[in-house]
Amino acid sequence: MRAAASRSGVSVSRWLSNAAGDQLRNEMLGAALDQWEAEDGPFSPADLEAAARSLGVAAPPSA
Repeated sequence: MRAAASRSGVSVSRWLSNAAGDQLRNEMLGAALDQWEAEDGPFSPADLEAAARSLGVAAPPSA
C-alpha cells in the first residue's frame, strides 16, 4: 500500500480512504444495475457494446 500511495502522491491514509470510496461506489453501482435488470430484464449484447463504446473500453467477451 505504501508503494501505491507513493505512486499516487498521497498518504497511505488518503490512499485507503480513496480505495474505500471506490469500493463503495462500485457496490452501489452494482446494486443499481441489479435493480435495473430485475425491473427491465438483462442487458442485451448490443446494450453492453454501446456502453463499452461510450466509456471507451472493450466490450465484455460475452457481448
